Amino acid sequence: MSRKVNKSSRRWVLVLAVASVVILTVCVSCWMVYQAGRRDVSGENTVTLEVAYSPEKQALFEELVKRFNAGRPRTPSGKRITVVATQMEPEAMIDAALAGEFQVLSPDSSVWLSQLELGWQDSETFIVGETIRFAVSPVVIAMWQETASSLGYPDKAIGWADILAAARTNPDFKWSHPSTSSASGLLATLAAFYAGANKTRGLTVEDATAEETLAYVAALEKTVRYYGEGELAVIQQVEEKGPAYLDAFVVQEQLVIQFNERNREKLVAIYPVEGTMWKDHPLVFLERPDSTTEQRQAYRVLSDFLLSNDAQMLVLSNGYRPTDLSIPLDSPASPIKVANGVDPAQPKTTLQIPSPAVIQVVRDVWQYTKRKTNVYLVADVSGSMQGEKLEQAQEALLTFLSLIKGEQERVGLIVFSSGVQEVTPLSELATNRDVLRLTIAGLSAGGDTALLDAVNLAYERLQSRQDSERINAIVVMTDGKENNSRIRLRDLAAKLEQGNRSGVPVVIFCVAYGSDADMNTLERISGATGGQTRRGSPETIRQLYKLLSTYF
Repeated sequence: MSRKVNKSSRRWVLVLAVASVVILTVCVSCWMVYQAGRRDVSGENTVTLEVAYSPEKQALFEELVKRFNAGRPRTPSGKRITVVATQMEPEAMIDAALAGEFQVLSPDSSVWLSQLELGWQDSETFIVGETIRFAVSPVVIAMWQETASSLGYPDKAIGWADILAAARTNPDFKWSHPSTSSASGLLATLAAFYAGANKTRGLTVEDATAEETLAYVAALEKTVRYYGEGELAVIQQVEEKGPAYLDAFVVQEQLVIQFNERNREKLVAIYPVEGTMWKDHPLVFLERPDSTTEQRQAYRVLSDFLLSNDAQMLVLSNGYRPTDLSIPLDSPASPIKVANGVDPAQPKTTLQIPSPAVIQVVRDVWQYTKRKTNVYLVADVSGSMQGEKLEQAQEALLTFLSLIKGEQERVGLIVFSSGVQEVTPLSELATNRDVLRLTIAGLSAGGDTALLDAVNLAYERLQSRQDSERINAIVVMTDGKENNSRIRLRDLAAKLEQGNRSGVPVVIFCVAYGSDADMNTLERISGATGGQTRRGSPETIRQLYKLLSTYF
């Protein structure tokens, strides 16, 4: 009996021992998995790529990043890769990259890369590392279908010469391209210089500065309605205001597609007969002394993904042209089709991107060929502006002034509170830039808000000049509500509309500074001239004036 009990006990001891080993093994395995998970979360076993991308491809890039991260990609060494993407304007992107804030960039064009290299302080190394292109889009002249038909489209190939002829013969024809601080504006300007030089490749400094080229570009630029901060801003205004805003403007092809997919009134993309520039949307790894092997490997995994068939098909579905040439542009699912105002068989002629030295010369020379400006700054100095708000407004005005590079541009300053005063008459910056700076720095606040009288005075001053050769503009800022003017809003609006029809066109940009500004009044003022009203906060007022400066 006791012997059986002992055998049974030993059997149970053995079972318990085996069970203990199994439980211990499971616990250790779970602990190891948990610790691995903790390492993934804490970053000990991950590689994070911080990527900045240009705003016009937000929908595409965010979806690409979402799909990439969802695939739980890893480097060859087994580390998990995570991409963190940030939307950023290319100029700000370059500054941030030079400050070490990103490992990878995707601007809208490779023209920014030369600026990146110029800004890199280490002359013995290059910051631009491995580079791919995963999407391309030609830069086109977008026109309303009726406008294009009036110029002979589609039977006739249209180009810059047709834009020039239309603007010269029809004073109501309005077209625009962004300033050269944006890639689309710079590429359009390069295209104009190529047209002036009658070339499609190999533009040189001598070509860009030749008398015939400068005369052609200057004649074309004198017909520009006004410039702007970029193609996204203009497409948004066109979508809001329709054909009354502009007849033609420069954008990427994919923005024409997206516009036509959303709207009943259609645009057509004109691929200039003289030749077309392309935006090539690079993905660039930034080589720095602290760049790691894991970061380079992660970049290559991301690059392979962007060039994969699935990613390239997503590129196409968003209206861009994929860099995989095996993917047909004329397939039934492709949005690049005549029904969307574009032509997959175009452009017939592609212009060559010139060297960085030539690009810089074109940007510099453009300041002399561009259309000049008469612009009044109209500033609120009423009592509500006292203190920090006035200080921020002064900084914004000085920023605007510093960004108007040409000495031939004319700028004047009108201030208003209970009354209105032209404190600095309109004059070329070569003679009054320092006076404007001192006057702005010395502004003080107090009194009521005679907003309408101030706009009226600036408008009368510009109309009295009858200067149709220049862009005539008013940039007005207020933080409050009109309460002390002699002229009424409806009378002022009627005066602006009538004056723009019978006199020189004057465009008014209004800045509603803070939450108390009367948006309805400001929108009525700007709308009467085909202008814009923007809202600025104490935090954004300086950036807003910086953007407005690109219009001139």
